[in-house]
Amino acid sequence: MAAFLLRRLVVAALVALTVSVLAFALVFVAGDPATALSGQSGRAADVEYLRRFYGLDRPLLVQYGAWLARLGVGDFGNSLFFGFPVAALIAERLPVTIALGLAATAFAVGIGVPLGVLAATRPNGPVDLLVRLVAAIGQAMPTFWFGLMLIILFGILYPVLPISGAQDWRGFVLPTVVLGYYATPAIMRLTRAGMIEVLSSDYVRTARAKGLRPPVVLFKHALRNAVLPVVSLTAVQMGALLSGSIVVESVFALNGVGRLAWESILRSDLPTMQAIVLLFSLFYVALTLAADLVNAWLDPRLRVRG
Repeated sequence: MAAFLLRRLVVAALVALTVSVLAFALVFVAGDPATALSGQSGRAADVEYLRRFYGLDRPLLVQYGAWLARLGVGDFGNSLFFGFPVAALIAERLPVTIALGLAATAFAVGIGVPLGVLAATRPNGPVDLLVRLVAAIGQAMPTFWFGLMLIILFGILYPVLPISGAQDWRGFVLPTVVLGYYATPAIMRLTRAGMIEVLSSDYVRTARAKGLRPPVVLFKHALRNAVLPVVSLTAVQMGALLSGSIVVESVFALNGVGRLAWESILRSDLPTMQAIVLLFSLFYVALTLAADLVNAWLDPRLRVRG
């Protein structure tokens, strides 16, 4: 297990380094940062002053090294619009995004896995058809439209839940349903496909022949192996939910990192955009590493292959 963990840590570190290079290059994709900072009315002298002030006249490799050194001490620079350190802005809003992402992931897994297992026990039956219909609707429905429909239903027609802000847990109910339903179909489909494949395997037939009770066969023998790809998918989906919270946080007026990203894009706040892209990308790397470790714990054979 130690060798497997070391290999995965090395891969994760290399991916994180690549992500940092891409995040650093993001500032230069749209053109000269000094020109963007000076604005449309900026003079050539202003542009040159900003280039020297921010060190943009140095070689890119030197700038990247200095940027990495600042990241090492938690310095993401200052927001061009808010005028505060980017790290402080993200730290203030990150708990909202993390809470929403965790709640949405729990909703997706709590709905998707049981329905996928239920559908696999009777393939092509009425329950299976209903589950696939729910999955198809979830994949086809835009999150912003679903959010607006819930706002109209539970905020205007039947005002039982808050439709904006996050003063207490009730403010997270509707955003969790919207964001979680977005990830549910993929988890549901993969669970169903994995369970159908596992239930037809030899060791499951042997377990049934031994007279084991159906729940024991289903959950102890079948689900443990069918859930391996679901663990990896859940990690990826959680990363997608965290980064995809931009729309949901905007619809429900939640002051999270997703909404901060939207505000930064509108105001061309390059340091904040750069930090958020890096943060969400590192979330993906960390979640993928965690999924690999969980799968290796569930199936020891992966430690040898990995």
